[in-house]
Amino acid sequence: MDLDNKLYRAFDFNLKPLNPDVTVCEYVWLGSQDMRSKTMVIPKKVTALEDFPNWNYDASSTQQQSLTSNDIVLKPVFKCPDPFRQKNIPNSFLVLCETVEMDLKTPAMNNHRWIANKIIETAKDQRPWFGYEQEYILLKHEGSSFTWPLGFPKGGYPLPQGPYYCSIGAKNAYGRVIPEYHLNACLAAGLTIAGVNAEVFPGQWEYQIGPVEGIGASDQLWMSRYILRRVCEDFDLEVTFEPKPVSGDWNGTGCHANFSSESTRNIGGYDKIVEQMELLSLKHKDHIKVYGANNHLRLSGVHETSSMEKFNYGIANRGCSVRIPAVTVTKRCGYFEDRRPAGNCDPYLVSGMIVDTFCLNGKYGDEVLSSYERVVGKPKTTDAERHSST
Repeated sequence: MDLDNKLYRAFDFNLKPLNPDVTVCEYVWLGSQDMRSKTMVIPKKVTALEDFPNWNYDASSTQQQSLTSNDIVLKPVFKCPDPFRQKNIPNSFLVLCETVEMDLKTPAMNNHRWIANKIIETAKDQRPWFGYEQEYILLKHEGSSFTWPLGFPKGGYPLPQGPYYCSIGAKNAYGRVIPEYHLNACLAAGLTIAGVNAEVFPGQWEYQIGPVEGIGASDQLWMSRYILRRVCEDFDLEVTFEPKPVSGDWNGTGCHANFSSESTRNIGGYDKIVEQMELLSLKHKDHIKVYGANNHLRLSGVHETSSMEKFNYGIANRGCSVRIPAVTVTKRCGYFEDRRPAGNCDPYLVSGMIVDTFCLNGKYGDEVLSSYERVVGKPKTTDAERHSST
């Protein structure tokens, strides 16, 4: 199918408006290793989040089943307009769900939202804000798999890094149609997307979500990832968030977390940030544990990263664990950028750990680690391995 037809298929179904008296919801959730979704049609108009019903799914098919039940409950926690259906079904939504056991209390395997929400609610008087810089690499078909970056010639390598960052032109900017349509779809969904740019690795792009207060920043990041995967479907492309999908002299993929609180955004906030760097240093290993699988391949001390083994911070220094922007120093208030999280991180774990360390002096850090360690022992596969087996 040529490009024009793909755009037609993805974004202009050319249908008449459908039944206005129903609500079409795409329930979205996190499986054990990937995002999942399925559609519910509600035979009436629904708009308030609390009016979207709980649902369930077969957890044996997502490697999340418990000892007592294969059913996992989907509890709606965030909704936004469905950018793929809005034109023809005005009352349509994407509904992000938290996954819980049948008792409606016990978090399902791989559900870390509950602990992040607990921490952020405890610190809500400090009004924590997050902004995420999500990097990703586009993958193309090689046989039956999606293991080769879009900017790489078949069986070979492109020119070394240098011309690709914020690039223009077909010889340097690969797959621009994806971030452009992703941007449009996120805006149509009402997400707080702040920008898009080509990144250092060929076929690598970045978009920014935020700033958003509280748990909503992580909800929006997950939903934006879902929308990105859906956009790529119609171009026969895939996305990898893996921190180092290609070894060698190539940049990895991160998800930098920009953070501020009420105290850092006011005059004197810079001093507060510097004061808390010591506590972030003491908790460095705990943060690294939950900042994404295979992050050791990326945090090497080169390619705009710090060493995984040592915490450091600096002003306008992209080779540090934490970068304090020059504007924060100039204004004596603002935010800092935690550059350690990998592209495949769970933002609930990242935000929970940052707020707990920075705002609550590590009160719930052990609970964050415990939530994470529930799934560490389960077998995991990388994006490339998973796609190569299909």
